[in-house]
Amino acid sequence: MTGPQMPDYIARNQASWTTDSEDFETSGRRDWSADDPSWGIWLIPEAEVGMLPDVAGKDVIELGCGTGYVSAWLHRLGARPVGIDPTWTQLARAHAFQQEFDRRFPLIQAPAEAVPLADASFDIAISEYGASIWSDPYLWVPEAARLLRPGGELIFLVNGNILMLCMHDDENVPAESKLIRDYFGMHRFEWPDDDSVEFHIGYGDWIRLLRDNGFEVEDLIELRPGEGATTRYPWVTLDWARRWPCEEIWKARKR
Repeated sequence: MTGPQMPDYIARNQASWTTDSEDFETSGRRDWSADDPSWGIWLIPEAEVGMLPDVAGKDVIELGCGTGYVSAWLHRLGARPVGIDPTWTQLARAHAFQQEFDRRFPLIQAPAEAVPLADASFDIAISEYGASIWSDPYLWVPEAARLLRPGGELIFLVNGNILMLCMHDDENVPAESKLIRDYFGMHRFEWPDDDSVEFHIGYGDWIRLLRDNGFEVEDLIELRPGEGATTRYPWVTLDWARRWPCEEIWKARKR
């Protein structure tokens, strides 16, 4: 996807992730060295979340892999992962971690909206804060459906809708305990402190989009951090996240 066909936000997000890539070296190394997966900004263990199915022997594509830690976890669990990301600096860091931890799998530079791989190539498509929020769902979900085999699973983690309705434009100000944004019309989010673009849509929109692309929704997991959990992100407090879900995991299966 190049030239006039490429949505404007792809280049903007590439530039943002190129600028911020060094900020994720420490967390990337921590996640690559972890014995077990942990999810979201609160690092909730997989044993408490149940995000993953049995991935052993499965072909898995990670959409927006960043530093590649999710694919590394999948590889350790016996899957055959492929990581794709539009940002070269992120892939370079993922490649460096592959060398450091001696765990190798394909890495491809491409946006999730236009993956240069064949139809029905994968059993699972997964995204944790990758394409799931940085790509337009009306473009990446059809592409995920194309890449999955019949019966394949789509699993993705996003910010919770309630959080998005309570967030300030300033990410250093924690979310309110009241609604400050409109729910109807949610789609493209832009922030005053950088040039990146995110996408968040409502529950009904997600269900219709998934069904329109041949998926059946199997689960919606609303994450709740444990008492004493910590996060390095300032836009939500533990008290808030213990009262309302700040993160959600969608699980759907291709008919």
